[in-house]
Amino acid sequence: MRQDLIPSERIEEKIFLIRGHKVMIDRDLAELYGVETKYLNRQVKRNKERFPDEFTFQLAPQEKEELVTICHRFETMKHSSSLPSAFTEHGVAMLASVLKSPIAVKMSILVVKAFIRLREVVATHKELICKLQDLERKVGHHDGEIKVLFEAIRHLTAEPEKSKGRIGFHPPGQ
Repeated sequence: MRQDLIPSERIEEKIFLIRGHKVMIDRDLAELYGVETKYLNRQVKRNKERFPDEFTFQLAPQEKEELVTICHRFETMKHSSSLPSAFTEHGVAMLASVLKSPIAVKMSILVVKAFIRLREVVATHKELICKLQDLERKVGHHDGEIKVLFEAIRHLTAEPEKSKGRIGFHPPGQ
């Protein structure tokens, strides 16, 4: 089975953040599903009603250029006139229904699990950040109290200043 050959980390590496969405590029999905990219895109076009804009969208030329720049595996797209498609988690799930091959179904499950795992990691980080901010606020509040406490301790432990009286006999009233 193909899922044994592709660890979830390799799938997660193929997920990008584009336009504020976690997406996978058609070329990567075609490779995972064991089909040609043009076949995958043809099936999407034939079933357009299943792929609203929030499931899939075509990259803009500058997004394509950025993708080619940051990922060596997309080097061959550099001079291509066609723009790649990006699929959200829901688009990936829908692909399995239009491709219908056993590999596509199994791979889409793995890909969706990778999206879920990334979401859990992000949620964990957000939770950790919130806890750190709470701790920072508490420590920040206590900092002032700790300073006052130390000042009081210093004041109590400091030797009292002795008044320097005048030496010698001084008649009263002087």
